[in-house]
Amino acid sequence: MRILTDSQENLLKDSRNLLNDLRASLIQFGAAPEDHETLADSIRQLDELFLLVVVGEFNSGKSAFINALLGQKLLTEGVTPTTTQINVIKFGEAQERRVENESLHTLTAPVELLAELNIVDTPGTNAIMRQHEAITQQFVPRSDLVLFVTSADRPFTESERLFLEKIRDWGKKVVIVLNKIDLFQSREELDQVMAFISDNARGLLGITPEIFPVSSRLALRAKLGEPALWKASMFEILEKYVQETLDDKGRLSLKFMNPLGVATHLLNKYLDVTNSRLELLKTDFSMLDDVEAQLKVYQEDMQRDFDFRMSDVDNVLFEMEQRGDDYFEEILRLPRVLDLLNKSRIQHEFEQRVVADVPARIESKVNELIDWLVEANLHQWQAVTEHIADRRRQHEERIVGDAAGGSFHYDREKLMEAVGRDAQRVVDGYDREAEARALADGAQNAVAALAATEVGAVGLGTLITILATTAAVDATGIILASVIAVLGFFIIPARKRRAKAELRQKVADLRQQLIQSLRTQFSREMTRSVANIKDAISPYSRFVRAEQGRLDEVQSSLQDTRNSLERLKVQVGEVVGTPG
Repeated sequence: MRILTDSQENLLKDSRNLLNDLRASLIQFGAAPEDHETLADSIRQLDELFLLVVVGEFNSGKSAFINALLGQKLLTEGVTPTTTQINVIKFGEAQERRVENESLHTLTAPVELLAELNIVDTPGTNAIMRQHEAITQQFVPRSDLVLFVTSADRPFTESERLFLEKIRDWGKKVVIVLNKIDLFQSREELDQVMAFISDNARGLLGITPEIFPVSSRLALRAKLGEPALWKASMFEILEKYVQETLDDKGRLSLKFMNPLGVATHLLNKYLDVTNSRLELLKTDFSMLDDVEAQLKVYQEDMQRDFDFRMSDVDNVLFEMEQRGDDYFEEILRLPRVLDLLNKSRIQHEFEQRVVADVPARIESKVNELIDWLVEANLHQWQAVTEHIADRRRQHEERIVGDAAGGSFHYDREKLMEAVGRDAQRVVDGYDREAEARALADGAQNAVAALAATEVGAVGLGTLITILATTAAVDATGIILASVIAVLGFFIIPARKRRAKAELRQKVADLRQQLIQSLRTQFSREMTRSVANIKDAISPYSRFVRAEQGRLDEVQSSLQDTRNSLERLKVQVGEVVGTPG
């Protein structure tokens, strides 16, 4: 068991704490279960023996290479996929195989090299059964060093390139082994293939990894009794590299750096996902802002149009007032004193000539107002529905899958779908007649309530007729009070002025009652309509706000962890050294 210095023990403790902080952030994010497991393995890996993982295509000679490295034929070799599971090779007093599960076998052998490290033999990256490749990909993040074996007869194939790309993303140290060099006819052929591998690996990894050309077949034969083949195998250079690089200091450096590499990979992965989701939320906020702006403009436009339409009602009453003035000028004259004594006649004349068609015209204007408001509300619902649908169409191509874990996209889409569905349901079920009828009843009740009039089940026109007739009765009462024959020449002009003033006041009261009650009713309806739209989208808007707050916290936490991770990598280099 390796004894660590105090500074190395502190470094180990800091590494564990940092990785556990990352686990907490991934839990908060709702990361994929396999990423939780990978990180948990990396934390456990800090206390395990050095892990050397051998990967490559089947028939690249991985098993032959491991046999040559160990100096004995421990693994079965063949031209078909003979390795169908992960083989973990450990030190043991006896050579035996233990089946852990259908995907994992443990092999033991009394080989000195295995006392310092464990070797993992994996299925081929191009195995016939795809689950073999999946097993290998899951195991790579646990490795401390990856030996990538490629064959001289098929160097750096497409499947190997793709697999090496995945290893690169995990931040693993990779050493490339060019196997089966005994197939080459000349040194020039070897140099050409080495250059080909070097160029491709550099383009893929960004650095030029160590590349060792070997013949595993010749090396094993040399170790098993044909020493003359040892030089031709070129295996000694690789063994020397392994011994020097994987000494205590080198293994310890890789042991620290590899979990940190896994952490870096996961941090970058979930920071990218977090940033992508926050970017997507900007479009959600934009959509909600658009809806809010639409509703504000809608209210302003409706208020302006309402004022304009109410001026038509006001004009009808103003015309009534003008006719009243004209009527008083005509009727309140001394030659018509006797006519003024006929109360019913005067009242009838006043209703016919002054009140006239005012109730019908006002009711018509109010009905137009109702139809306008009902249609405007429907159009506003349609605008919201279409806007949500359009936003969904615009951004569904940007939505990535939830392979990174969590239910963000599912919840978001379901809420948007629900909002759109509810809005569409309102549009589809919008009953114009029922809405108009309800508004007409509300307008009538508002006018009656403000005028303190009990009218029963009558229409708005009838109600206005009652109110207008009340004004007529009051006006004719003033006229009749003017009939004092003995004072006619002096009183009638004064009564005329008073009658006009009283009529103007009565009409003003009627105008105020009518306009105020209608304004109150329609303002209430506008508030209700806008509130209904806001209620429809409120679950979605709450989700957007809450999700932004949560993602901001996750982003901040991940960024802090990444900064700590970079500082820790520097410390590893200072305390332990940088892996070769």
